Amino acid sequence: MNYRQLGNSTLDVSAICLGSMTWGQQNTEAEAHSQLDFAAERGINFIDTAEMYPVPPREQTYTRTETIIGNWLQHQPRDKWIIASKAAGPRRGFTWIRQGETSFTRNNLRTALEGSLKRLKTDYLDLYQLHWPDRHVPLFGQYQFDPSQDTPSLSIHAQLEALAGFVKEGKIRHIGVSNETAWGLMQFVHLASQYDLPRIVSIQNAYSLISRSFEFGLSEIAHREHLSLLAYSPLAFGHLSGKYLNAPNTAGRITEFAGFGQRYEKPNVIPAVTAYAALARQHGMTPTQMALAFVYHRWFVTSTIIGATSLKQLQENINAWETSLDENILRAIEQLHLRYMNPAP
Repeated sequence: MNYRQLGNSTLDVSAICLGSMTWGQQNTEAEAHSQLDFAAERGINFIDTAEMYPVPPREQTYTRTETIIGNWLQHQPRDKWIIASKAAGPRRGFTWIRQGETSFTRNNLRTALEGSLKRLKTDYLDLYQLHWPDRHVPLFGQYQFDPSQDTPSLSIHAQLEALAGFVKEGKIRHIGVSNETAWGLMQFVHLASQYDLPRIVSIQNAYSLISRSFEFGLSEIAHREHLSLLAYSPLAFGHLSGKYLNAPNTAGRITEFAGFGQRYEKPNVIPAVTAYAALARQHGMTPTQMALAFVYHRWFVTSTIIGATSLKQLQENINAWETSLDENILRAIEQLHLRYMNPAP
């Protein structure tokens, strides 16, 4: 396993991060612990979770994933693991998360953070992330900013001040953002410098063969400001594994949870996935291997968050780290990207 510096922090994270969003919904606690044990054996030291997990978020299950991880983590050497969690933000309709108090005020973030610490059975988090912006931005398949949808939101300065207090208390080591835009990213960087507040070290955004919007603007910011991309959904909710092409009703989040994968319902998705799957097989790879190898080895990706519902899937996902894509394959991928390029899912 390869290890890389997380932003400008002192943390070295594995190039593969174990995602956890299925644990407590599609996976039992025992299955989750087996995945954690297997990941540890393969050299992974980085786990990502969130207070709203598992997905799809429901009142009956949210916070369950952190509890599952905490039950495992209490039997592990804490300093060997990089644990990241996220605070759910406003404007998603999850009124049952913290009784609907989800704006990133100091009090709301304290409630979220202390709940996560308790469930994870730890005194601190290595990385604490804002799950999505407090303000209105196009999210999860939307791509056009609409200023008419703006509503009052907490300033980024105030959010940083709140997070600074938790860093000072020793409850979090570093901070990051998720599902953030170029404007938001630069605001976090600029305000931290201006007011001597903690600097974000990472951005967790979607990135895959069919979701490459990070390359437009955000990759330059990440490079010049020494920020790490934690790439999530590298298989686009399983689409890029090719499993839905010949068996559209096969088991998975797309088929089990109605409306969950709306971001991938654009007309260019199936033709693109079909073409990528054919290209992979043409070069003796599975679609999963090629899709993951592409993300794993992009110059701006620090760690790729993978998730699985079985140990077999997890093994294939981790083994894809050893897959290299030569220049011919990369050129073919770029040609397909240009052919099917539309606003990214």
